[in-house]
Amino acid sequence: MRLLPVPGVFQPPSDAWMLIRYMEDERLAAGADVLDLCTGSGALAIAAARQGASEVTAVDISRRAVAAVRLNALVNRARVRAVRGDLFAAVAGRRFDLIVSNPPYLPGEVSELPHRGLARATEGGRSGRAFLDRIAARAAAHLTEHGTVLLVYSSVCNEPETLEALRAGGLSPRVVLRHRGPLGPHLTARVDWLRAHGLLLEGDEEEILVVRAERAPVSALAR
Repeated sequence: MRLLPVPGVFQPPSDAWMLIRYMEDERLAAGADVLDLCTGSGALAIAAARQGASEVTAVDISRRAVAAVRLNALVNRARVRAVRGDLFAAVAGRRFDLIVSNPPYLPGEVSELPHRGLARATEGGRSGRAFLDRIAARAAAHLTEHGTVLLVYSSVCNEPETLEALRAGGLSPRVVLRHRGPLGPHLTARVDWLRAHGLLLEGDEEEILVVRAERAPVSALAR
């Protein structure tokens, strides 16, 4: 895959490629109607299209990101529909076989989310969960009967809380991939704050997690 750098658009970090490799291994996109939320440069959406998805929709709040997706889809000869919008608001009433997202998830000492610039693609609010929780709460309503959600994020955002949020949203989640290692440059820049709040693993490390979730059985929701 070739992704052209577009000013003001965040290039996919290593966690996005981790999710793409999982999609390839599991062949989840083949023949599926796919939604990529917080698409950025469009890496996940283009990967799904190249893996044989029947239709791919990529959503981002940034006008530049939408333009980047269209450009990168053209370069990779991938059929992707890129639309500007705030998460599920851009696809109201639609259901998908596969929803993927590498949302902004960096926690930090912030009073509000940024409204412009590259920081909008990385900052997830004080807990890092501003987008994770919104996706968890609404994803089930946009899934087909046997649809799947794939999320990639960091352990600094609280793994148990993410799984619980997905369960509360009517999904049955499990962590399918883990990669432990040193912090990336963005988290390294705030290591003192993360350490003070007890968000790091031993040795000031993090785990990158890929979570897969399907619709929970009705019997499980009734408990």
